[in-house]
Amino acid sequence: MKRLVQIFSLCCGLATISVAGERPNILFIYTDDQSHRTVSCYPESFDWVKTPKIDSLAKNGVRFSRAYIGSWCMPSRATMLTGHHQHGIESMRMEGQYPGSAYDPEKCPFWPKVFRQNGYTTAHIGKWHTGVDGGFGRDWDYQIIWNRPALPKNAPNYYYDQLTSFNGGEPRMVKGYTTDNYTKWAIEFINGKGRDPKKPWYLWLCYGAVHGPFTPADRHLENYPNVKVPTPKDVYPPRPGKPTYVDKMEFWERGKNGGPVERKVREVVPVGMKDFPGRSLGDWVRQYHQGVLAIDEGVGKLLMALKESGQDENTIVVFTSDQGFAWGQHGFKSKVAPYDATVGAPFIIRPTAKQAKGTAGRVVEAPVSGVDLPPTFFAQAGIKLPWKMHGRDLSPLLARRDAKWKSPAMLVHTGKLYGSTTDRIPAKGDKTLYHGPGVPWFVMLAEGKYKYVRTLIEGEPEELYNLFADPEELTNLALSEDHGARLKRYRSAAISELERTDAGFARTLPMASTESKK
Repeated sequence: MKRLVQIFSLCCGLATISVAGERPNILFIYTDDQSHRTVSCYPESFDWVKTPKIDSLAKNGVRFSRAYIGSWCMPSRATMLTGHHQHGIESMRMEGQYPGSAYDPEKCPFWPKVFRQNGYTTAHIGKWHTGVDGGFGRDWDYQIIWNRPALPKNAPNYYYDQLTSFNGGEPRMVKGYTTDNYTKWAIEFINGKGRDPKKPWYLWLCYGAVHGPFTPADRHLENYPNVKVPTPKDVYPPRPGKPTYVDKMEFWERGKNGGPVERKVREVVPVGMKDFPGRSLGDWVRQYHQGVLAIDEGVGKLLMALKESGQDENTIVVFTSDQGFAWGQHGFKSKVAPYDATVGAPFIIRPTAKQAKGTAGRVVEAPVSGVDLPPTFFAQAGIKLPWKMHGRDLSPLLARRDAKWKSPAMLVHTGKLYGSTTDRIPAKGDKTLYHGPGVPWFVMLAEGKYKYVRTLIEGEPEELYNLFADPEELTNLALSEDHGARLKRYRSAAISELERTDAGFARTLPMASTESKK
């Protein structure tokens, strides 16, 4: 049976703001494939990384150390639009030529329309990757988008020559570097284009950078000269204790100089992610980080526009990415897999000036999930939730420095399937079980200092990591009898969270090789 959206109101925990003029604007900056390691205020970044404008958001706001926003582009964005994990996004589907996709807006409503109904002007600028229907006039008052699902032949053009639709019009070719274009259009909106100046606004700005082919702006091609990139400890197989697909992952091989170079990959790779056999890991990492520099410049220009227009103090700024990206860690050159290296994203919220007085510079060590963002937006706007969402409101962490976060963060990957089509876990040989570089369905749950991962294939080991003692996730504690009780506790917590979020497969998980541990 299909799970239709359950409509109801949640009255508890949401602060009602009665005066429209007091409601905050929300600027939601959303990048693509950007690891937290690319942002210099994160201790995991290389010492040569410099992102001063993004860092300023953390200095004046709240930085989240461990954020699991999504596993790959499309479901992460669908979560941002619905407040649901992938298994709860009804009617969303892949169809036609990749990245073709579709959804039924009656079964899969996007929450920006609720903001519109409650007096907000809603805008979306940049990459669109969630069905051919961009929702202009229903979800968005103002929209400038590169609609990838509707334009599969133009889909590789992440950085130049994009077919762009303005407010629902026919797409037309736009020249120039896309990161700069998106920033310019967002500044125009901030300065009043396409909106009623008496209304608060919500702007979702979706950069395509730094997705493959990881193209920097020409002005940044000489940045970060002579950088040193250490070799990840498990760049080459085997990787004992990991599921089979990770144990054998092999994007890299030893080059003539001894360091990792890209090997010829035989499996199908996503659009824009071609093989470059023999290219060094260091060269790739340098190019990837160069691509972030235009984003950092854009953030600076957006903040300046807010300040110069007098809107800075009453605008919440959120900075994150759809997920992270691994360069050599666990053998990957990829996203999707349930490790911090592959999916860990930067996540910073700079609240309004009034809130920031008490929490500026705070670092939250507790893990959080992408589904936590939509209910947080509703709480900050003083709007009641229109339906059951899977996440939890992060507002207490923005208001009080001593506020604690005890809820688990879950990330569920169900390949290219959504909603009730995920009720049955595919068999091992079924192609719908996998996405990306052979990554099968999984459930990941992080709470406290531990992370639990369950690969949804019969006979694969569960994984348990102490992220404080082992941030590189090299030692699978699920294989140790000493952690048997903890493993059971996290296993049960993961199932409970699946049930809480109405996952149809919650009680039909395949048997793991570690389930017999005492």
